[in-house]
Amino acid sequence: MIFFALLLFIYAALITQLAFGISKMNKQNTIESSSPKTTFSIVVPFRNEAENLPFLLNSIEQLKYPKELFEIILIDDESEEKYDLQNTIYDIKIISNIRKSNSPKKDAIETAIQLAKYDWMVTTDADCEVPENWLQVFDAKIQETNARMCVGAVGYVSEKGFLHDFQNNDFLSLQGVTAGSFGIEKPFMCNGANFAYEKDFFKHLNGFEGNNNLASGDDVFLLQKALQSAPEKIAYLGNLNIVFTKSCTSWNALLHQRVRWASKTSAYTSWYPKILGTIVFLTNLSGLLVLAVPFYQFELIQLTAYFWILKFGIDFMFLKFSSAYFNLPFKNFLGSFLCYPFFTVLVVGKALFGKFEWKERQFN
Repeated sequence: MIFFALLLFIYAALITQLAFGISKMNKQNTIESSSPKTTFSIVVPFRNEAENLPFLLNSIEQLKYPKELFEIILIDDESEEKYDLQNTIYDIKIISNIRKSNSPKKDAIETAIQLAKYDWMVTTDADCEVPENWLQVFDAKIQETNARMCVGAVGYVSEKGFLHDFQNNDFLSLQGVTAGSFGIEKPFMCNGANFAYEKDFFKHLNGFEGNNNLASGDDVFLLQKALQSAPEKIAYLGNLNIVFTKSCTSWNALLHQRVRWASKTSAYTSWYPKILGTIVFLTNLSGLLVLAVPFYQFELIQLTAYFWILKFGIDFMFLKFSSAYFNLPFKNFLGSFLCYPFFTVLVVGKALFGKFEWKERQFN
């Protein structure tokens, strides 16, 4: 019983620390407008995304940024159906991915970098839509801080149904962890759907060398290298320019996505995300274990009630902080809260002993 109480205390301390980090970021995220100077190569790896690419490209065409200062590189990763570009006034090219590792996405980005003509790489996904001030915010932050890497936020497009509510709440908490970790100066997360770095900095870090054996991680492992090399050159954009993406349309697809994300945890070089991930997992596992306590000793039913009530309060508080910071709504929290421990244990178990599917391919 003491173990459960101690674990919940540590969990509460870590989550409260991250909430404090979010509050610090609230005070920091202001950027003065400036004349555009930075040149960008927008890099979009894709595979079988003919349905989504028109929406992404339409949002890029709405950018309030001089078109002569950016280009768009689409990297086709062996799509089954060829995507044809429509007439456009923008500098857009489609190239084929050159595979050389176990990570199609990393290969695609490296393929694009070899052909990119501008100084900064900006990555996003084919199922995203970018805000009209997307490149303006990157440019202003770069000029303000002399950053060599910029981390942006990502949100889900609003859709109806519990599956989408659950994903939105989960993803909002992950974005909150990202903001909070930057706020307490222990960053470890980013998202390739809204990520930018100087081309020369990428080369200085030796790109994805050392983690090409992992299918994903084109974002977080590059961030880890940057943190070791030049942490003062990393800028977090927070709630200034959120890129929106689509949530998964089935529980099976969601499970494979989260297993893919979880599979990267053991490769982190920093101790903080490993400890945080372990505590979060153990707390959720404990939440399931204490449900069995009353069956063995009924008078301890209060322990189960206290554990779940306290965890509910901690999680709700953190999601409120994250929601307020990003100005993104959340709903169906109770259902998500009850479902999350079961889902988390399933994801971790599958990540340790199973495989995942990504873009119609199987990975270990």
